[in-house]
Amino acid sequence: MAIDSAKQLERNTRLTELLGRAALSDQQAFAELYRLTSAHLYAVALRILRESAAAEEVLQESFVNIWHHAGSYVAARSQPLTWLTSIVRNRCLDQLRRREIDTIAMDDEDEGMTIADEGPTPLDMLLAGADARAVKRCVEALDAGQKQAIALAFYQGLSHSELARHLKQPLGTVKSWVRRGLDRLRACLDHAGIRR
Repeated sequence: MAIDSAKQLERNTRLTELLGRAALSDQQAFAELYRLTSAHLYAVALRILRESAAAEEVLQESFVNIWHHAGSYVAARSQPLTWLTSIVRNRCLDQLRRREIDTIAMDDEDEGMTIADEGPTPLDMLLAGADARAVKRCVEALDAGQKQAIALAFYQGLSHSELARHLKQPLGTVKSWVRRGLDRLRACLDHAGIRR
């Protein structure tokens, strides 16, 4: 768990450095950035678009955008991979919007034919994005201890006693942080109208 966070910190530092060098038109840094992140970003695009050719096209457009706007990345606002993922996600949503605009109405003879789409609609994705922003706001409103305890319990699966050891806090304090933090999250999400 400490190793994972150390690796993540190391990766974030490396990606931030590469973005900074890419902002200065360093092609080698940009190539390294591509090598380290393209597989993850392609997977994001493929998950949204469900079509490999479209995902590859969006990935290429996204990296052109990253090359031109690497200087606008601000480390204090988000982690580098989060920033890169948001660029790809926004390009995918643009692609989906273009598809809807380019859709040609079917002839009357094809009227009886229906094609079921198992994937989420752009509206579903937009609502999910709004829900995600509301969840993020609710989590950010938590006290630092509550936020850390809940994150470790959720992402690392730590029990109360493991949390207490990891955070070097009394067990009762950790239990209180988790309980109160979850209560505050529940109230905030209810207030935001998030479906659970």
